[in-house]
This record gives sequence, structure tokens and C-alpha cells, in this order.
Amino acid sequence: MIIDYFNLSFKNLRNRRTRSFLTILGIFIGIAAVVALISIGQGLESSVAEQFENLGKDKVIIQSKSLGPPGSASGQSLLLTTRDMEVVEKTKGVFGVVGIVFKTGVIKYRDELEIAFISGVDPRDDMRFEEVQAFKIEEGRFLKPDDKYKAVVGYGHVSGGLWEKPVDLGKKIEIEGVEFRVVGVLESTGNPYDDESVLISKEVMRDIMNLGEEETQLYAKVIQGEDPVEIAERIARELRRFRDEKEGEETFTVQTAEQLFESFQNILGILQAVLIGIAAISLLVGGIGIMNTMYTSVLERTREIGIMKSIGAKNSNILSIFLIEAGMLGLVGGLIGVAIGIGLGKMAQAIAYGALGSSLLQVSFPAWLIIGALVFSFVVGCVAGTLPAVRASRLKPVEALRYE
Repeated sequence: MIIDYFNLSFKNLRNRRTRSFLTILGIFIGIAAVVALISIGQGLESSVAEQFENLGKDKVIIQSKSLGPPGSASGQSLLLTTRDMEVVEKTKGVFGVVGIVFKTGVIKYRDELEIAFISGVDPRDDMRFEEVQAFKIEEGRFLKPDDKYKAVVGYGHVSGGLWEKPVDLGKKIEIEGVEFRVVGVLESTGNPYDDESVLISKEVMRDIMNLGEEETQLYAKVIQGEDPVEIAERIARELRRFRDEKEGEETFTVQTAEQLFESFQNILGILQAVLIGIAAISLLVGGIGIMNTMYTSVLERTREIGIMKSIGAKNSNILSIFLIEAGMLGLVGGLIGVAIGIGLGKMAQAIAYGALGSSLLQVSFPAWLIIGALVFSFVVGCVAGTLPAVRASRLKPVEALRYE
């Protein structure tokens, strides 16, 4: 019996193709937007989760409070120093600490000038910088302890996207007027700031940029078996005591890698909710369109309803026919929307790869997203068609047969 309802509904939709298409327009636009946005969000979240997995759950990140990216703090009271690093290293439960300096600076190659991030690292650190930042060497090698005026450049320097002529291994670049020879190239991360950055010795960077003992970020590795959250709180207490700051008035932040990832998830979740809320307006418009179409359909088929009732059709039969037809309108819109949403998601992935040269953004289409979108679109159609269906089921056979 239920199959007959679906067959009849599909036949009615096919007989009114133009009207059906215009009706489901709002539905498939909304569903396409929702599917595309969620798939991009899921893909981005998975990629970032992988980056944090590489960083490791046993890391604690300490940095100055600032309104901009790391390295933008300028007030002396905000800056972290090597003395803060020593405090962190002596904290119970800390295995070791890596200090990194980030600054923007002028880089010159041939006759071109660019402003990019310069990272100062210490190659002698027990924990490799590659482990901390999840960077890997694409060509050449990483910095050695005795490398004074050597540099490792991001992938953007050799891909042709930053300079007119790509930087090759062995070539010289100028950083703040000082020459450095390129000994290595990092793999692309997809982040323009990272891909256009340059890594040099931290001590040399302090000299040429007059940074004193400044440290931009500290990465502490927790002893195996210790709770990173507990160690992070302990580090914060020790730093407050050393810097003579009260709790809640710190000029620094201490977070575990997992806490940073949770913060990212929260921000991404809020952004997705706002965007999906905007897309939901299209679904509301689509639902109103289905309701209007179904009311029109009831008027057009009033005589048909009277005939069906006169030969034994019950109110529940009429109600089911119109409800399923409204649901089919939503479902067809959902099918088209899912297809368009997948296409938009893949397009965004391709554009991101072309622009960034990285597979950082990999869109994801889990089964729950596809099935959920289709079920939701069917439900929207059914809900929108409820009032017209109820009206159709309550028509009296005699009055319906007389309707012209």
C-alpha cells in the first residue's frame, strides 16, 4: 500500500515538473549549503586534528598574551624570556622545553623584497623543532648546531608563488640586511604564513634584530605518565610566582595541545552554526514554497479527492497521499542539494589545493551527513505539507465532486 502512495506521488510530481522544480529550489539550495559547509568543516577539523596529533598530547604551549598572532606582543611586561624558559624547565613533571622566536622581517632575494615570518630556533634542543611544529624537510636538511648564517625556507619560497624566480638550495637570501645561505626546504603545510616563513638560528636572529633574551613561544614536553593539564596548571603557578602576577591577571597563557584543539573546535562549531543558520533560511523559504504548492494541488485536485472518497478512500488515505507527496518534494530537493553540496565541497578542496599547494583541506562526507540531509529534507517537506494534507483529508465527498 505504501509503495502505491509513493508511486502516485512521484507521478503527480512528474506531471508538474516546472512547478515541482520551482518548489524544491529553496530546499536544494539550503541542503547544498548545509552539506558543503559541514563537509568543509569536518575536513578542516580532521586536518587540524592530525596536526595536533603530530604535535603530541604531551605538549604544553606557553606564550605571551597579545591581540595578534604569536610574536605580535611588544610591551616589555608581556614578553617571555629565557628566564621564563628556565622556570618552566625546572617545573616538576616537565621533561624538556623548546623556545622559539617569531618575528616579521624584511627578506630580500635577488632584487625583490618581501615581508614574511622569521622563526628563530635552536638546533641543539633535545626535542626536534620538526616534532614541535609538525614540519618536515622536503629538500636539503635542517639546521645544525654550528650553522650560523644558514636558513631553512618554507615551501612557498621554491614553489614560485612568492618570488619571481624560485629560491634554490645553496642560494643566498638577505634577512634584515644579513646574508643567509639556504640549506633546506620545508614541506608545504597549506598555511601561507608557514609556507612563506624562514627558519634561522635563534641566537643569530636575536643579534640581527636586537631581541635580547626574548622568547615568543615555549613548548614544554611532559614526562610520560604525567597529566598534561595538571602540569600546565603547575607551570602557570610557577610563572605567576616568578613574574609576580596574580591569578587572572597573567600576561601569558598556558595551554595543553588538547586544550588548544578544543578551543579550535569551539570556534569552528560556532562559525558553522552561524553559517548553517543562514542556510536554514533557505530551507524555511523552501518549506513555505512546498506548503503553497500543496495548497494549490489540493485546490486543483478537489474533484479527484471527491472521486477517491466516493469509491471508499478514507481520510487517512488522502492524508497519506498528500503528506508523502510533500515529503517527496523535500526528498527530491534533498537529493539534488546533496549532489550540489558534494560538488561544492570538492570544488572548495580543489581551489584550496590550487591556492595553497597543500592537501590541508580535505572535505569529508560521512554517511551520517548524507543520510541526515536526506531525512531532514523529507521531514521538512512532510511538515510543510501537513496543513494542506489535513485540509484535503477533511473534504466532504459531495462538495468535492461538485467543485469546478
